[in-house]
Amino acid sequence: MKFAHMADCHIGSWRDPKLKDTSTLAFIKTVDKCINEKVDFIIIAGDLFNTSFPRLDNLKSVVSKFKQLKDLEIPVYIVPGSHDYSPSGKTILDVLEEAGLFINVFNKGIVENGKLKLAFTIDKKTGAKITGMLGKRGTLERTYYEKLITENLENESGYKIFIFHSGIDELKPKEMENIISQPLSLLPKGFDYYAGGHVHIVEDKQIEGYGRIAYPGPLFPNSFAELEKLEIGGFYIVEDNKPRFEPIQIYNIAKLKIDCNHKTPEQIKDEILSHFKNKELNNTIVLIRLAGTLESGKPSDIDFTEISNELYNKSAYYVMKSSHAVVFKEFEEIKTDARNVEDIESFLIKEHLGQIKVDNLNLEKEEELVKSLIKILSAEKQEGETVPDFEKRVKEEAEKILEIDL
Repeated sequence: MKFAHMADCHIGSWRDPKLKDTSTLAFIKTVDKCINEKVDFIIIAGDLFNTSFPRLDNLKSVVSKFKQLKDLEIPVYIVPGSHDYSPSGKTILDVLEEAGLFINVFNKGIVENGKLKLAFTIDKKTGAKITGMLGKRGTLERTYYEKLITENLENESGYKIFIFHSGIDELKPKEMENIISQPLSLLPKGFDYYAGGHVHIVEDKQIEGYGRIAYPGPLFPNSFAELEKLEIGGFYIVEDNKPRFEPIQIYNIAKLKIDCNHKTPEQIKDEILSHFKNKELNNTIVLIRLAGTLESGKPSDIDFTEISNELYNKSAYYVMKSSHAVVFKEFEEIKTDARNVEDIESFLIKEHLGQIKVDNLNLEKEEELVKSLIKILSAEKQEGETVPDFEKRVKEEAEKILEIDL
């Protein structure tokens, strides 16, 4: 048995004209690889599209590849993801399934006495038994898992695949600790392969009592940060229950991080251009991340027009920058010997201590309290963290410091 496992295709995710078709190109290249590998079937673990109603030009290309798979008798099994899902219940996936281009295995489920009972879809060629759970925004699918009847799923014999579109607490990397997920215990036990999606990580683990749980990551990274971290996308080809990661490269990636502390905009521009002076950038996405406090001037004074023109002259495909972490010195002069941000904060805090009288709070404790609040309120929203979760996290940390309920 040989099958492909992809997830998080997010077709149509990039809005920029230069990148808007990239996810579609990645999907086409992936399907072509699947055909060349002569896989028995394909699994898509959610988020085929970036929206429940994608652009027609993207849709046309995707439908063409599904039609090719159908003509070659390579079936596709799918569950909707958090981006495919629509609260109205209407999604383009229903139209494509009705056209016979794939099978949404979640649709085989029924409700019995307030409980969800899933059924297996059996692959005709291999006999593999496939079922799965859809994904919703904010991991609202958790209520479905909590109502899921598992006995029929766990007692079924044969080679079983469970497709899901959720983060699992036990498998989340540290940098994703604030992303909403669910415990492993909500998954039905005893499957041979758990085809995951939703969290954009490449992970493959054999877990006792369950089976092999795998996340292939996105077919193409969906943000500046993901391009930095992953550089390329990919999917798994699973043979004899062993996943083999197949990279999908559309563009080359060139990355540069610049420490802007004590530098002028002109120095930063020269440093960037010097770094790329002798580098070949053909078909390359250039990622430039800047951070630090400028010696003079403002972030907007960094001549990115000249930088971009120089890089495009070297055949770069696209130039992206992240400069939100660059700050500039205040215009007002602060008469203090402080040499860094922390010293300046301490100076200003001490200048204003004692203006508000609080019981059982001396000046030393007040200073410590203010510094703790500044640290909490300057926290940034983490990659993948929702706005409500970010606000909740800041609120809870502030409550602990203030020892009150906000």
